[in-house]
Amino acid sequence: MKEDLQVYNNVLELIGDTPLVKLNRITQDIDGEFFAKVEAFNPGHSTKDRIALYIIEEAERKGILKPGDTIIETTSGNTGFSIAMVSIIKGYDCILAVSSKSSLDKIDMLKTMGAKVYVCPANVSADDPRSYYQVAKRLHEEIKGSVYINQYFNELNIDAHYKTTGPEIWKQTEGKITHLIACSGTGGTISGTARFLKEQSQRFGTDLKVIGIDAYGSVLKKYHETREFDENEIYPYRIEGLGKNLIPTATDFDVIDRFIKVSDEESAHTARYIAKTEGMFVGYTSGAAFQGVKQLAKEGEFTKDSKVVIIFPDHGSRYMSKIYNDQWMLDQGFSDSENNVDAEKIEFIK
Repeated sequence: MKEDLQVYNNVLELIGDTPLVKLNRITQDIDGEFFAKVEAFNPGHSTKDRIALYIIEEAERKGILKPGDTIIETTSGNTGFSIAMVSIIKGYDCILAVSSKSSLDKIDMLKTMGAKVYVCPANVSADDPRSYYQVAKRLHEEIKGSVYINQYFNELNIDAHYKTTGPEIWKQTEGKITHLIACSGTGGTISGTARFLKEQSQRFGTDLKVIGIDAYGSVLKKYHETREFDENEIYPYRIEGLGKNLIPTATDFDVIDRFIKVSDEESAHTARYIAKTEGMFVGYTSGAAFQGVKQLAKEGEFTKDSKVVIIFPDHGSRYMSKIYNDQWMLDQGFSDSENNVDAEKIEFIK
């Protein structure tokens, strides 16, 4: 048999090197060029594949993670899927504490990937024993031979993107990027990517602005501006994987120039509009990211020379019971926005 077969040994070798795709119709009235970093091309359909593989392999290298161990994590869904996928290939058990805000699609996917799932109430404080943070900590203490990934407070979360996402974007734009727009949840994606890109822009004397997308109901924007945690900023919101009710140490606030907040409703409609105009079936946070771009454009942030990279973190298939479900949209009161996309008409032939 020939030895030059063009095959991969397993799905983990497909992680990274995701494409940068020019946005056309949705940006036709905005100055500048806009490119989506489409992380749904990872095998686990999200940017979280990068941190799952990197953190687990670092734990193996350091001898922290051994054969037969159990991996535990808190997740809004995407990190959990990625960890479950890596665990299958590497032979670890996987336990996930998930926010009840996560879509049923995500929870079903986690179970399908062999993970034990604990669904925890979303609208409780981070130190509440029922929160997914505290449930994961308790399980880690109770289960011998377990490793808690703890993405919100793990510097390796940043390192994974510093070593992969940042270099990819710099190469793909030939160093001409002027803006990086990314949602901030744990903060690993925006922080690691921004660290690398800012180092390169300083080295080559170019200008780069990094803008984080936050949710109304989250503390991140105000903390960035004041360095004070204000619990009065916290209230329930619907977007998954964006914003926080605590301050993750996996966020490097110093490499982020500013934050802009987006609403649940506008982000949902924008995600649907991306599908209608660009043919990209993207997740809720991708809609949030581009909603931020729309708001920034109204402020006059971009010029004809701007080259803007927006990270689209995951795939729309994870939100079929939410933003791509017409009834869910109606139930949220999201049916009368100026950004509304007409529901598809279905005709049954009898």
